[in-house]
Amino acid sequence: MKTRRAAIAASLALTSLLAAACGSGADSGSGDGGPVTLTFQSLSDQPAAIAATNKIVGAWNQAHPDTQVKVVQAGWDSAYDKLITQFNAGTAPDIVHYEAAGIGPFATDGYLADLSPYLSEQKRADIPKGVLDSVTVDSKVVAYPTELQSYVVFANKKLLEQSGAQIPTGETMTWDQLRQMAKTATKDGKYGLGWGLSSPTATFVAMAPAFGGKYFEGTGDQAQISVGQGEMALPQLVHDMNATDHSILPVTLTQSGGKALAPFYAGQVAMTVQGSYQAANIEKDAPKDLDWVALPPIAGPAGPAQAANPQTLSVNKDSKHVEQAAKFLDYFTNTENLAALNEADTLIPASNSAREALDKKLSAKKGWSTILASGKYLTSAPYLFAGKYAQWKDTVATPAYQRFLANQIDANTLAQQLKDGWKSVGK
Repeated sequence: MKTRRAAIAASLALTSLLAAACGSGADSGSGDGGPVTLTFQSLSDQPAAIAATNKIVGAWNQAHPDTQVKVVQAGWDSAYDKLITQFNAGTAPDIVHYEAAGIGPFATDGYLADLSPYLSEQKRADIPKGVLDSVTVDSKVVAYPTELQSYVVFANKKLLEQSGAQIPTGETMTWDQLRQMAKTATKDGKYGLGWGLSSPTATFVAMAPAFGGKYFEGTGDQAQISVGQGEMALPQLVHDMNATDHSILPVTLTQSGGKALAPFYAGQVAMTVQGSYQAANIEKDAPKDLDWVALPPIAGPAGPAQAANPQTLSVNKDSKHVEQAAKFLDYFTNTENLAALNEADTLIPASNSAREALDKKLSAKKGWSTILASGKYLTSAPYLFAGKYAQWKDTVATPAYQRFLANQIDANTLAQQLKDGWKSVGK
């Protein structure tokens, strides 16, 4: 199985990558009884998150002189290609930082250690089932989940109130409420909603569970696609809000989420759908007189569920020190450390206890309670285990969704293109 991606790896710039690659588990122990050194390839790229990671590692190293952890800063750019190269060349680190959407193939190909024997029943119970499912491949837990994001509606409270829109105050709100608020707030040259959907597939797939949508059944190359009412409900809703209600600022549908914040700051839109982590950017960049709020999680017919795609920490199966690495991961993901890491990254902890601890600490800080509450509803993500998903997303689904939102094709054509494209990907 480990030769499966050799052809891909051979096409990469092996020489330069291998020269920079960190040492694998094969070289991570001293042969003279000295301390074990574990390499931890971290992708954290935000200064606060890097500092939090280094603080956690530093505390571990101080308390565990016999097992030292060395952080190797890598970054997210080209992370997948780099890992392919490292695993094929035998130079992968002991501890691998990535995300659930990318670790499946590495687990299937036998590169990741089974962490099930090291996962205590207490920690297993502390991780929501849908999140734990996202790091379970062939009944093996192949990673510890760390950080999550959800999609949240941020609102300009003053604009909504001036428009006469009713702002929901319950634990959740419905898509019908969101649509009505957007229609009510669309007046006097302003729009109710701005939604950066230049790359819509990830958003639509992640939010489909609220409508009962799954998109995929099965795993690996055997996964089959399903595009029915549950999968089409959200794209159709966005289409109707844009083309029928005219309540979405049209240009935002061609922008990234970050770009779509500009009209929100300018008071041109009353609401914007964003990844929850954008709360930190809004707090930092929004005009001081912008009275913004995070609205309750949005519920569809199947509730407020969203698919979970956590950041992950795995252990290289070829590491000479799998047990020690697993003990470090258990420490890294304890309640206190996960709360600190997610506070630094403005993300949602992957354990219930860390999410509750962070909520208690930050409940008075704008937006945090709502964002953290959305973490309760993260559920299984079938697309994580569909082998051709990444290629289908980039080459089939995203351009098809873009055409649909631009009124170039109808809903039936969209559904057919999504299904036919899945069958043709990889052929």
